[in-house]
Parts: sequence; structure tokens; C-alpha cells
Amino acid sequence: MPETALGPLRVLDFSRVLAGPFATMLLADLGATVIKVERPGTGDDTRSWGPPYDAAGQATYFQSVNRNKTSVALDLGDPDHLAKARALALEADVVVENFRPGVMERLGLGPEVLLAANPGLVLCSITGFGSGGGAALPGYDLLIQAVGGLMSITGDPAGEPQKVGVALVDVLAGLFASVGILAALRHRDRTGQGQRVEIDLLSSLLAALVNQGSAYTSGGTVPARMGNRHPSIAPYELVPCADHELALAVGNDRQFAVLCEVIGLPELADDARFATNPARVEHRAGLRALLEDHFGKRPAAEWAAELSAAGVPAGEVNDVAGAFALAERLGLSPTVDLPRPDGTSVRLTRNPIGLSATPPRYETAPPDDPGQLTLPFPGWS
Repeated sequence: MPETALGPLRVLDFSRVLAGPFATMLLADLGATVIKVERPGTGDDTRSWGPPYDAAGQATYFQSVNRNKTSVALDLGDPDHLAKARALALEADVVVENFRPGVMERLGLGPEVLLAANPGLVLCSITGFGSGGGAALPGYDLLIQAVGGLMSITGDPAGEPQKVGVALVDVLAGLFASVGILAALRHRDRTGQGQRVEIDLLSSLLAALVNQGSAYTSGGTVPARMGNRHPSIAPYELVPCADHELALAVGNDRQFAVLCEVIGLPELADDARFATNPARVEHRAGLRALLEDHFGKRPAAEWAAELSAAGVPAGEVNDVAGAFALAERLGLSPTVDLPRPDGTSVRLTRNPIGLSATPPRYETAPPDDPGQLTLPFPGWS
């Protein structure tokens, strides 16, 4: 078995739904031993978030973020179960939780208590709006997308604000959480001291607004919805072809000149309205009209093949099945099959991190049901 990057790291995961479980799955993929704590009887909320379900009747939502973990059922309102959870936390390297602020403290599992007893512990807390003025606010991805400004810049300008088609803020928070945990572990390697890692969904989204955020913070501009167009680049949008849309992502003047050659309008590259990117952004409406006239004469697949061969970023708009098929054709091996105890397997999206010496592992499918905890936990002490 190949060496893993994070073995024998021990992670106790109290989190549920998406952001926390995504972070701990990334750690598990990289070799950490992750114990997922679930409510007896019902388990993680996402076990009941269906359809769709896989061939074994499991909710595909839960399957997406819980591989390579061991699940145990603990009722934290039961003193005996709480004592077991505390015993695990005192032996853990990392504890991850996404309870409402104050819950861990009321359980006797707050950072002051745990760090006093386990000074090397890294304790990661994920909240919706932080532990200050927003502590009482519930943090759901749709809500964060709305109040965090993402919906205001997503969708057609003439339509209503739109959410992104996946719980993107939760995914971003999970990524930030995993980075924060690894940074804290690096600090612990040098000093022996653990610390608290705090992640909130709203701050994660604001950080991920990148250029749209700096348009406001540095430029005083409040971005608005532009459909599939880009506020700072043109042409960077969908263009209708004879059958369906083509994605054009022309990022510089050289690519634009090649585009003009391919579509048979080389003179556009020398036109003062389109010769530079700022000029194209200013005259995007006129440029789009010209592009629509030419691209509408041929199917999107033909344009995509010809432009890609010439080095112009272009592609058809795939559905999810088409996206996985493209990754397969490119040799990216986008899926992995993980074994279940009954001899069947589940196919999931692979971890995208490529490591030459310590690659991600794919050992176990997400647990069917949380089991009963016995101490000492095998492979933990």
C-alpha cells in the first residue's frame, strides 16, 4: 500500500451536511483516520436528502463527501456517549465541528477545555456567520449565496437573482477549512502547540468573490448580473451557433487575433473598436452582433474543434454526463470505485489532488450506517 501524506493523523468529525464533511473527506483521502460522529437513528442530515439514490438505496448527497471514514453513533445528550466523545477528542489530532456557536462549550468540548487537556489539538469550527454578531443566524448555502452577494452577480440581468447550481459556498468553506487545518498542523509540527481554526461561510464567500469583490473594495464599483458575460474581458461568454451555444473564453489580444483568422474576419483584430481588450469590453455589443452572425452559420462542435486546434479557448456547453465523458476522453480518470462490505461498490468523483509520492487513497465507500463505538477505538490509540 502506498504511503499517504497524512497518515497516521487522527480526525474526530462532529460536522454534518457538506462543508465540514467535505473538509474531513479531503483529509481522509490524504491518509487521515477519520471518525465521523452521527446522531443515533437518523445520522447525518444528508442520509435522507434524496432522491437521487444509488443502486444500494443510499442518498447520493451523503455519498459525495463521506468516503474513507468510519462512522459511529453517539448521542451527545447522553453522559456516557459524551464521555466517549471526550475520550476520542483527547486522543485526536484534529476535531472538526459545525454546531451553532456555544454548543461545544455547553457540551464541555469547547476549545479552552480540549486544548487544556490536549495542547496539540487542532480544533476547527465552521459556522454560517461567525461567533460574534451572527452567532445566532442559521448558515445554509442558499442563504449565504443570497446575503453574501453571489446571487446578485449570477443570472440574466433581466431576470431574478440566481443561485449557483451546486452548494458552492459550502464547498469553498470546506476547502478553506482543510487549508486552515493543514496550516495549524504545520505550526504544531514546529512548536507542539495546537490552536483553533475558525471558518465561516459568509467570509469564505466574500474571499471567493475575488475580482468582483475587489471591484467594490478597491474600485468602488458594485458589480451586477451580466448573464454569461465577463465584466473585464470580451469576448468571454456564450455565443449561439447553428445548433446550440459555444463557450468562448478569449483572454488576450493574441487569442482574439487568432479567433478573427479562424472565423474569416481578420480585419476585426485591427479595428480600433476591438484591437485591445479594454476596447472590446467597451464595444462588446457591436462585437457580439458580428460574432453571432458568423457563428450562427455552423454547429458548435465544428467551431469548438477548429478554434481549439488553433489555440483559442472554446468548447461546447456540456451537461454533467458530458463533462465526465470529456474528462474520460482526456485521460483524467474522473471517477473511482470504492468497495462496500457486501461486495458491491459505489462510483464517486476522484480527489483532484495529484501527489507523486503520497497520492490520495480510495479504500472504503461511505459508511452504510453509523456503528456503535467501543473504546479503545481500533487504530486510534
